[in-house]
Amino acid sequence: MPLNLAVISGQDFIQTIVWIVIVALIFWLLNWLIAYCSVQEPFAKILRVVLAVAAVLFVINVLLGLGGHAPVVWSK
Repeated sequence: MPLNLAVISGQDFIQTIVWIVIVALIFWLLNWLIAYCSVQEPFAKILRVVLAVAAVLFVINVLLGLGGHAPVVWSK
């Protein structure tokens, strides 16, 4: 008997990819905005680290969600 760790439909997979692309564009725009507004260097580095941590947590949540064990479940 084969073991299925995660079963996801094609539509859910496409929707997940679209969400990742949209959030990546938002994070890129925020990173660009930090550089464009010329925030002073210690604060700019802190803002970039916060953005990077948020991006990593989002991607981990999405990948674990594909496996069926998302730590944060967003309401649909």
